[in-house]
Amino acid sequence: MSTTTAITTTGPVVIAGMAVEAPGGIETPEGFYAALAGGVELVEPFPRDRDWPVDQVLALGALDGWGDVPDAGGFLHGAAEFDPLFFGVSPREAVAMDPQQRVAMRVAWRALENTGIDPTTLRDQEVGVYMGASIAEYGPRAAAVNDYSGHRVAGTALGAVAGRISHVLGTVGPSMTVDTACASSLTALHLAANAIRTGECDWALAGGVCVMGSPGAFFEFAKNNGLSADGHCKSYSSAATGTLWGEGVGVVIVEPEERARRLGHRIFGTVLGTRVNHNGGGGPIVVPNALAQQRLVERTIAAAGVSSADIDVIEGHGTGTPLGDPMELEALQNTYGASRPPDRPVLLGSVKSNAGHAQAAAGILGLIKVLLCGRHGQTVPSLYADTPTGALDWDRGALALSTELRPWAPRGDGQRYAAVSSFGVSGTNAHAIVAMPAADRPGVESEAVSA
Repeated sequence: MSTTTAITTTGPVVIAGMAVEAPGGIETPEGFYAALAGGVELVEPFPRDRDWPVDQVLALGALDGWGDVPDAGGFLHGAAEFDPLFFGVSPREAVAMDPQQRVAMRVAWRALENTGIDPTTLRDQEVGVYMGASIAEYGPRAAAVNDYSGHRVAGTALGAVAGRISHVLGTVGPSMTVDTACASSLTALHLAANAIRTGECDWALAGGVCVMGSPGAFFEFAKNNGLSADGHCKSYSSAATGTLWGEGVGVVIVEPEERARRLGHRIFGTVLGTRVNHNGGGGPIVVPNALAQQRLVERTIAAAGVSSADIDVIEGHGTGTPLGDPMELEALQNTYGASRPPDRPVLLGSVKSNAGHAQAAAGILGLIKVLLCGRHGQTVPSLYADTPTGALDWDRGALALSTELRPWAPRGDGQRYAAVSSFGVSGTNAHAIVAMPAADRPGVESEAVSA
């Protein structure tokens, strides 16, 4: 057993590896970036192989007081694929496991390999695992006799999403599944970075996962008339009519910069500052709060030690709802947009316009998008952004939607700065500011090295 003791680090904390699975069959960061740069929409019809009552879901709009449900969403192709023996799990136990546990294990393994770390060498190391996830209603009720009874206690435990990763790797650092609704994965990043800085762990895996075990989210938002009417998530657009649910999973490797450089790991970005807050009381818990989001942005900027004018790119939450988008835009305009000249606006977009709203994984998909843009030295278009919503006076500040693929040049200090936002129906808001190193030359890959 390792006798090393984690110590507090005062140096920068960086992201040194990543892995992602997104709708449309995307299983690599390279495939994810290609789709984003190409302006590809990854929305597809409902899966017909999950035993979902699809006809019932699509007919909800005919009920009094319910909104229409489009036959569309961002769904993972490989959600049911898993090699149990590779991960030391019996086939029966694997079937009883929430697919969120399965895909999280798989993508965490790939993130380590992407970093150049051999996942089999981590046993008894003080490595943290922080994963955002939410309840998925997978499988039969635990209070029923079935062939998988006995495996359900861990198979459906939300805490086991992170716990399975720690278990298969044999790590002994902090391990927790974080549920702050749609802010979950950015909250996980916040916790991971702070744990490294305070010495709770030497380094960490952080991310989020969403695989829908039932169409429950579609039922809930159909009742609240919050779903897109046409099957597209039109973030910040005048044509937006609601959100569109999606799935996804992303994991990043977070470690002290000194360790990353010593081991030759590629640095995708530096985590300059993260903060989390809550809307407080006074309104329904599901309603966003512009003032709370503005306070959060201001505190994250202060923690990052940068100026709001330094931020060139914002990956927003961008649900495409007529309630959430205007409130978020107001907060971003009052902070980032107000501090820049009109001829150099900060560019805003949302990965939800491509892949739908991945809920607990939304923030990590947005973060990975930003990191990939930094690596390639380009900002990518946000879909349906040609006609911005009229709910914001865009002329009042230098905030603009990203409508095309364009170069992302470094600032005078050689850095490129970006912000990522998330908020959820829990009332929790999360924000992160990252700095990107010099862009890679096309075709250049870092060599894998041992941890």
